[in-house]
Amino acid sequence: MSIFRTKSIEATMAAADEAEHHLKKRLTALDLTVFGIGVIIGAGIFTLTGRAAKDFAGPSIALSFVVGAVVCGLAALCYAEFASTVPISGSAYTFSYATLGEIVAWIIGWDLLLELMLGASVVSQGWSTYFVKLLEQLGITWPASLAPGSHFDLPAFLLIALLTVLIAVGIKESMRVNLVLVAIKLFIVLFVIFAGIGFINRDNWSPFIPPSQPGEAAAGLTTPLFQWLTGIEPVTFGVLGIMSGAAVVFFAYIGFDVVATTAEEAKNPQRDLPIGIIGSLVICTILYMAVSLVITGMVKYDKIDPDAALASAFSAVGKEGYATLISAGAVAGLTTVVMTLMIGATRVTFAMSRDHLIPASLGRTSERTGTPVRLTLIIGTAVALIASLTPIGKLEEMVNIGTLTAFMLVSIAIPILRKRRPDLKRSFKVPGNPVVPWISAAACFYLVLNLSIETWLRFIVWMILGFAIYFGYSRRNSKLETGEEEEGAKVPANV
Repeated sequence: MSIFRTKSIEATMAAADEAEHHLKKRLTALDLTVFGIGVIIGAGIFTLTGRAAKDFAGPSIALSFVVGAVVCGLAALCYAEFASTVPISGSAYTFSYATLGEIVAWIIGWDLLLELMLGASVVSQGWSTYFVKLLEQLGITWPASLAPGSHFDLPAFLLIALLTVLIAVGIKESMRVNLVLVAIKLFIVLFVIFAGIGFINRDNWSPFIPPSQPGEAAAGLTTPLFQWLTGIEPVTFGVLGIMSGAAVVFFAYIGFDVVATTAEEAKNPQRDLPIGIIGSLVICTILYMAVSLVITGMVKYDKIDPDAALASAFSAVGKEGYATLISAGAVAGLTTVVMTLMIGATRVTFAMSRDHLIPASLGRTSERTGTPVRLTLIIGTAVALIASLTPIGKLEEMVNIGTLTAFMLVSIAIPILRKRRPDLKRSFKVPGNPVVPWISAAACFYLVLNLSIETWLRFIVWMILGFAIYFGYSRRNSKLETGEEEEGAKVPANV
């Protein structure tokens, strides 16, 4: 059979009712919105804001966040339509299986696994760094042999182990913890905004858009692919600096798509999923802009500490005591990001196991918890080992290329499914179809081209491994290949 064979929407929906692969519907619109905020607001707001302002856009980094939000928002609209039309676990993997074909679905699932597992590993290492700093501020010394940067990062390992158990216990229990931690994180973010307003010096915003100047050219494999292809010299600040800043801060928004991976566990997915996806994105955009304006108002953009912008800004105005509070908020904030990414990874692999692209036995859900415990433990173990034993920081761009590839393919799939299945009930529709989805795909492709050559090479290696697994196991064992009958799998004759 063709590697571009598609799975009908009816078969996809019917598979969700299988007793061994059935997730409990427990999540509300509030849960999903909090879920999205929990994963979006994390390392980006605590570190990325300062670095992007200092290196690319100055005070106009606030405009970069607007540009990034617009690009990300286009993809969010596409996700919202798909998630409300096909409310099944698996996010972009499930969407593409019904529209673009099995091989594309496998590529998407493989990319999402890269994004979510590697993202959780990277963020847990950042959490470990903040955790040790917080202990130091409290007068507690953590052993250097088990600290971040050592041969074994114990705090990162323990965090992943704890979250793995929590996720295995149940999605609703995980959301309750997530709700508390997100509340703490939002309190810290709002604290930074309102406490910092009084220390703003408007002179630091002048000029709001610093004059354009030549940027530092990358060399060798670190050169962005687009720059290598076109020969364009890099520029910082000015209008192009705002765009460069947008390419950087775009990744601070990554995470809203994880909301779609929990579609099958939403009580009213047709209504709640669009609210959760778009609502979390809007809230985070407002907070990002406010924080960037406060930080660049408190400290001149060229004096900002790129590694700890928020805490350092208050130190610069004589408020050393606030640093401990901000570090505590960072610990809480990054915890929610790691947990959400891990949940997303288990739900994507769960959907793949239900289609038999990976062993079906891995995706069986527990009658007691209603979660895929075995998959959760496997994912948790892998993430814990990567986070604690690997200097993974240099691979952060791998998260971005996997994410943007998924965004691009989901955007392309919207007009395809509209044409193939006009009969499907769509509770939410992307306005301006097919123009908006194509613009979304083009914007994502542009950002992908701005990633480095070495990231592209690593991505190619990852994809070669994925194709080896697909052609060696998945294609032969897929439900569509074995002809396993699924109730509800009949497709209308016009498809």
